[in-house]
Amino acid sequence: MTDKSQNPVHAMDAALLARLTGGLGDRATVEKLCQDFGTLYSEFLPDVFHSETNLTIEVGYLGHKTGLMRDLIDGLGDNFVLADTTLRNWSPNFVMACGNGFVITLMETLLGAQPEFIAEPIKRPLSNIELDLAVMLFERFANVLRSGVNAPGGFEPIFERPHNWENRPKADKDHVDEFAALIHMSIKLGKIVSEFALIIPQKALLKTRVTAPKSKNQVSKARKEWAEQLANQVRKSQVTLEARVSLEPLTLLTVAKLAPGDVIPFLEKDDITVDVSANGKELYACEFGRAGDHYTVRIKSTHSSDNEILRHLIK
Repeated sequence: MTDKSQNPVHAMDAALLARLTGGLGDRATVEKLCQDFGTLYSEFLPDVFHSETNLTIEVGYLGHKTGLMRDLIDGLGDNFVLADTTLRNWSPNFVMACGNGFVITLMETLLGAQPEFIAEPIKRPLSNIELDLAVMLFERFANVLRSGVNAPGGFEPIFERPHNWENRPKADKDHVDEFAALIHMSIKLGKIVSEFALIIPQKALLKTRVTAPKSKNQVSKARKEWAEQLANQVRKSQVTLEARVSLEPLTLLTVAKLAPGDVIPFLEKDDITVDVSANGKELYACEFGRAGDHYTVRIKSTHSSDNEILRHLIK
């Protein structure tokens, strides 16, 4: 009996398989669909913002990229906030991304700063309060998308809480990535220009028909809603306060010899002054005291105005 040689079985090329199963389109088709999304947002998102906030923004289409979804997200860089999103009967997993600079600028504007006087934001992760604002922002982004795509049933987009790019969970080892398209747009408020992106699996994108809404004001709500929602989010956000008490000055030699059980007196002998701060910013001058089993501080004066304190705490 002779051994029969067997030809090795090769896995089908991932790109070829995706093309055969509707998960990868030709360049011209993908480019046209991405341009349609750019037109939808350029024409419609400014109207939504103006009707709800009385703010004027400008949105422009910058182009698109294609590749594996994870690679496109990684390529955004760390100055973005992202939200994993689902729209039933359209796509179970697309991603919205917005430049942190736009969220920071919008927060300052809603708190009363004039857009033309807002400086270019530094590159940094968003704070918890700014992430709360991003929830409201992504709701508008998602509603614009829903109004322009052919998703039967009229379902609302559902997205997870926005997260900073660097906090994005790593993919599982057995995760099979899919081909996607990144639709890249600019978004301008005042003199600050930032970016916005949609990362959509091509399997959903290729089945999409993008149409402009019939009424530009169909998703508009009362302008005061933004201010009310922002105020509610700020009230719910927790801030860590720190209290600093000045102690009696000691020589370096005395400090070096301190041991467990030694006592250092407060500097003041009467009412003990306590400086309360948050995020490195001094907020209040207080008196040290006690209520029942708890040590306490009583506020005597503030170091800043209400708006200055609020602007500092959101960073």
